[in-house]
Amino acid sequence: MVTLQQIGPEEIEAESFRIIERELGPTHFSPEEFAVVRRAIHATGDFSFAENIRFHPQAIAAGLEAIRGGKNILIDVTMGASGISKILLQRFGGQVICRVAEPETAARAKAEGTTRSDAAMALSTGDNIGIVAVGNAPTALLKVMELIEQNGFAPNLVIGVPVGFVNAAESKELLAQKGYPFITALGRKGGTPVAVAMVNALLRLA
Repeated sequence: MVTLQQIGPEEIEAESFRIIERELGPTHFSPEEFAVVRRAIHATGDFSFAENIRFHPQAIAAGLEAIRGGKNILIDVTMGASGISKILLQRFGGQVICRVAEPETAARAKAEGTTRSDAAMALSTGDNIGIVAVGNAPTALLKVMELIEQNGFAPNLVIGVPVGFVNAAESKELLAQKGYPFITALGRKGGTPVAVAMVNALLRLA
């Protein structure tokens, strides 16, 4: 027999967080880092993110500085842009930027023989970007790292959690070795819901 919890709609998220905290037990994360990890688990139902997520020591501080400073958030796919809490972000003056569906992006990708995700990142470096969030395309994450190292692109924080089997794990392994602030999840797992969850956790912390 299936027994359903009797719970009000306004209590579901808090109860979900309590279940996650109870089942996960003690962790090595700071309270702010744990808020990010908890929301990633909440978005996926996957406790393995508590083992796979890696934080640069300055990741949380850098992300909060970007948000509070009114900088914009760049994300690789339209679905992710729709999931970020614009109400929270707009309180600080920032916007969500996603150029993957723009005609200019498609034209550049075709001309350069690359993906639209790659081209979208390259076209966004002048958009006052504070946080880059990549949850879908490894090519986007690889391009961001290239732009930082070779073109002077300087976001406060890179959230790199692309999912998949072709260069996803490899791109995140490379990010985890960088000296600038990052949040990543090692291995094949990740995805746009994870990237969005991490951004929204930072927005709530801000």
